[in-house]
Amino acid sequence: MKNLLAILILIASISATAQKKNNPTKVKEPSSKIKPDYTKINLSQRASDHLMFQFGVANWGSADAINLKSFNRTFNTYFLFDFPFKSNPKFSAAFGPGIGTDNIYFEKTAIKLNSPSGVTFTADNVTKYKKIKLGTGYLEAPIEFRYSTNPENMNKGWKFAVGAKIGLLVDATVKTDINASSSTEGGYVMKIKDKRYFNTTRVAGTARVGLGNLSLFGSFTLTSFFKEGFGPAVKPFSIGLTLSGL
Repeated sequence: MKNLLAILILIASISATAQKKNNPTKVKEPSSKIKPDYTKINLSQRASDHLMFQFGVANWGSADAINLKSFNRTFNTYFLFDFPFKSNPKFSAAFGPGIGTDNIYFEKTAIKLNSPSGVTFTADNVTKYKKIKLGTGYLEAPIEFRYSTNPENMNKGWKFAVGAKIGLLVDATVKTDINASSSTEGGYVMKIKDKRYFNTTRVAGTARVGLGNLSLFGSFTLTSFFKEGFGPAVKPFSIGLTLSGL
């Protein structure tokens, strides 16, 4: 009886050992998704697009009844303070002061800024105009939310930004250059400054995308260019190039 019991115990032991060999304990493999360590990113040499120059073309879009020329100019310059996110320095926010200017050119059009009814645009096929320009200047405060693929060196890699800017109108001037052949008094240049019928506050949405120091920008005005009832319904927009990285 004792021998039979010993044999049974031996068989059970061998069976348990075989099962362990056939079903080894599964070892949990480490996860391949390792959280990036952004503390190793060195931002001491970061240029951050502090100083930006923008050159581009502007237009009024819906002003079909006004004889605008096709090539109108915009020039902006900003100095922005950049603040990288601690959780991920590839993202940052930037804001600061700047100046925005637009120069809109017209063909065969008489412009009055100080008419009792507001700003008027009248077709004029008689006067020999050399140049007709409406120039505006704003003090602006833009804000951008940025993403960079190379936060350690903003002069390289792809960059994306979206944001908005608010501006205060400081100048509105119409410059009219008349050819000598159209007047018995000879040619002359006339400038009229008057911003009473313009909205003094401008709000616009902005976007940029680029590589290194160059990027494309776009801006669309959300507010009306003229005060309601004192000019055509105009919301200017512009596109162009940005030089940055300084």
